[in-house]
Amino acid sequence: MYKSLFTLSLLASSVAAYAQQTEDTSSQNEDIERVVVTADFRQTSLDQLSASATILGQQRLRSRQPSHIDSVLNSIPNVNFAAGASRGRFVQIRGIGERSQFAEPINPSVSFIVDEFDFSGLAAAGLIFDTKQLEVHRGPQPTLYGTGALAGAVKLSSNDVGSDAPTYVEARVGNKASYRIEGATGNNINSDWGYRVALVHNRSDGFVENTFLNRDDTNNIDETAMRFALEGQVDKNTTLALTYRWYDIDNGYDAFSLDNDNKTRSDEPGFDEHQTHAISARSTTRLASGDLILIATHASHNIAYGYDEDWTFTGFHPWGYTSFDAYLRGINTQTYEVRFVSSEQAALFDGKTDWTVGAFYKKSEEQLTRQYTYLSNDYISEYAPTTTAFYVQTETALQDNLTLVAGLRAESYDFEFADNSGLTRQLDTNMLGGKVALQYTLDDHFYYASISRGFKGAYFNPDNRVNEAQRFFDEEYNWNYELGVKGPLLTPDLTMRAAVFYMDRTDTQVSDFDVITRDDGTAGFVDIIDNADLGTNKGAELELSWIANDDWQVNASVGYLSATFEGYTLADGTVVDEQRQAQSPKWTANVFSEYAFTDALLWRVDVDYKSEYRFSDGHDVTAPTTTLVNSELVMTQGNWQTSLWVQNAFDREYYTRGFGGFSNDPRDEYAFNEPYYQIGNGRQFGVTVLYTF
Repeated sequence: MYKSLFTLSLLASSVAAYAQQTEDTSSQNEDIERVVVTADFRQTSLDQLSASATILGQQRLRSRQPSHIDSVLNSIPNVNFAAGASRGRFVQIRGIGERSQFAEPINPSVSFIVDEFDFSGLAAAGLIFDTKQLEVHRGPQPTLYGTGALAGAVKLSSNDVGSDAPTYVEARVGNKASYRIEGATGNNINSDWGYRVALVHNRSDGFVENTFLNRDDTNNIDETAMRFALEGQVDKNTTLALTYRWYDIDNGYDAFSLDNDNKTRSDEPGFDEHQTHAISARSTTRLASGDLILIATHASHNIAYGYDEDWTFTGFHPWGYTSFDAYLRGINTQTYEVRFVSSEQAALFDGKTDWTVGAFYKKSEEQLTRQYTYLSNDYISEYAPTTTAFYVQTETALQDNLTLVAGLRAESYDFEFADNSGLTRQLDTNMLGGKVALQYTLDDHFYYASISRGFKGAYFNPDNRVNEAQRFFDEEYNWNYELGVKGPLLTPDLTMRAAVFYMDRTDTQVSDFDVITRDDGTAGFVDIIDNADLGTNKGAELELSWIANDDWQVNASVGYLSATFEGYTLADGTVVDEQRQAQSPKWTANVFSEYAFTDALLWRVDVDYKSEYRFSDGHDVTAPTTTLVNSELVMTQGNWQTSLWVQNAFDREYYTRGFGGFSNDPRDEYAFNEPYYQIGNGRQFGVTVLYTF
């Protein structure tokens, strides 16, 4: 492990990537594009943002052969994800984030935004298609996103409407009967209006073999999505953007085996389905005093998730049991936001202070039906959270090269809950957060120091087997102290983005579970969230970019994280004085190299590194240190681009979810606690052909 870490650290300090901000990887240094951050109130460049963030442009994304955000998250420092489903849709930033979802509603720590849509807690919709860029903002984003961004935010931004973005068709085929088809087109309808439409279909049998059913597609991927956008000028001062998104995800879920070997014996393979219809409207009216922005969205989601709990078939063993667990959800969400961004003429204090004020409202209704073998009747619940927030942010030029950024968000988070067992609960929490940052520019370098306070709402454990003392848990606050620098390093061709941070979490929300023994001797689980006294997440992030010469560009990043919590009693009564937080690898790293043999032939190598980490706060099973190597050879001729690619080139075994503290194996009479793993994809290879019109 240390040898691998040393090698990656040496690469990170001696070479670096072609700038992630470039949209054309074959461009010269002087052609590097200014990367614009979209997840902020005002348009700003990544290198002028007083926060630690990574932005991956379209070409960098395509080099990963992505289908979903879980295809690229391993390349970003101090970011991790957990599966527990067909996709790695549970994201952690700097060690904070959810790891699964069963009966309880998700109370997210990482905001997930797709254009104008807030899909937080619904990252199964994180399909990458017609995507302009992916942004990952590390650390609390309280002024922007409030209670959903205790750890940070992930945002996908689509290509522009009209004739600016290209028309293209892309086809990909690979092993495991995988294929993917994507296409997009857009144009101007007239001088005032334009449109864009994009479609993707993704299919794969997956890497699991079901030996009982003699099938190799029970853990399959079957995903289709579409976007239609219309944007134009209502009058000389007002623009209007309308978007419709549709997702149809019909994936299998048959991932766990008693022998941890990707050979399952399930007689009832599970499923992971997600259907979404979502519409948004955004109007921007240019006034003398600034821009008045109105945003409204509506999204309707139907989600079905189920799995064969015994992982085997009826009759597998005399001690065996048969059980299936399914969760069917209907979620409707509306958001409304009004925002006013000042113009230069409306700046305060002799034009030195720009300001933004706004209000936000979000209303959701979630209906859950749980169909479980060990329930006499279906469990039904209704959950209705409401968020109301007011925010303000100012940017004051104290001197020509010194700026003070100050933001504040006051948020009311309340919910109502009722289920068919007679349990009803409601709670209203008022929270206050924000950010203060000093930005200083000197000799092409950008320095910042910031203090931010993120928050996450209180909630309760709905399982009727939870005792009343463990029913409620308090809201959590996260103070983040951060120092950063961005700019050239030794030479103009070598640039860096570096940050060190210290997070002080109060009333840290910790996910745990209690194991109960059923009458037949098998294990049952009760999910519990409770508060630890405090959590400490501290570390550093370094991203380097180097254009070595006209032919070779390399990128490297390293993240260091030390994350612990203190003062917590586990569900089994064990008192934890101090413990590493789950999903918090101490080291994460990525090295990306692109070499141009000719103008028409490129070779790319992409290496991800992740050190050992715990899967859960409630047991000691860990994911081992993992290094994954990806590569592709790209040939360009006219409007055609062909890529020969391989993912996980050395076929390393790695895990995306892990459990421990129980036995699910009747062959040992459920007598021994064993670790169980969800295994990540093995070696994948194929060819991708892109034609741009």
